[in-house]
Amino acid sequence: MTGLGALRRISRPTEQVAADPQERCEFCAADIGERHGHVADLDDHRLLCVCRPCYLLFGPRGSGGGRYRGVGEEIRRVDDLRVEDVHWDALKIPVDLVFFFRQRGADGLLTFYPGPSGATESLLDLSAWDDLVAANPVLDSTEEDVEAVLLRRHDGTFSCYLVPIDICYELVGEVRLAWTGLGGGSEVWQRIGEFFDALDEKAEPVRRSA
Repeated sequence: MTGLGALRRISRPTEQVAADPQERCEFCAADIGERHGHVADLDDHRLLCVCRPCYLLFGPRGSGGGRYRGVGEEIRRVDDLRVEDVHWDALKIPVDLVFFFRQRGADGLLTFYPGPSGATESLLDLSAWDDLVAANPVLDSTEEDVEAVLLRRHDGTFSCYLVPIDICYELVGEVRLAWTGLGGGSEVWQRIGEFFDALDEKAEPVRRSA
């Protein structure tokens, strides 16, 4: 299986999450709130919802014999991003959102985009990715399994964030909930705009050459 397979809760719409008040830590079974940490199970390729003490036990650097790694909380925005339409067209993504991440045991970089049915995997032309990294070396700095590169095209411009992997699946849930018709409808694009506005408030700026 490729991708973070059993993302039951992460990609569920916010309304569904709020309706489940008995969510429990998948390690110790303690009650956890709507906002909590996540730990990546590197063997089963899935994210676990965990209470704060269990999250701190594993931490972003990992524990548990190397099988588990905490998903961090740092969000970075590439302020001087260099992407042109030719780069985007080479990715062959049918929507204006895409995220990339590496996974232990996977053959190469994984590429997904959100849509009405959830996260869809795309076959990546590695030369297209190499061109992006050559122009923006910081894109190659994400942590395997727990961080992703999130790229957006909007109104003729591009924005890029280096984010915890669970951020991408929160976005997937928002898109799946709000999507209507063939083009998504006005509500989904409003939600996407609000999502990225919130990212901008939290993000620390980095340079493309970092």
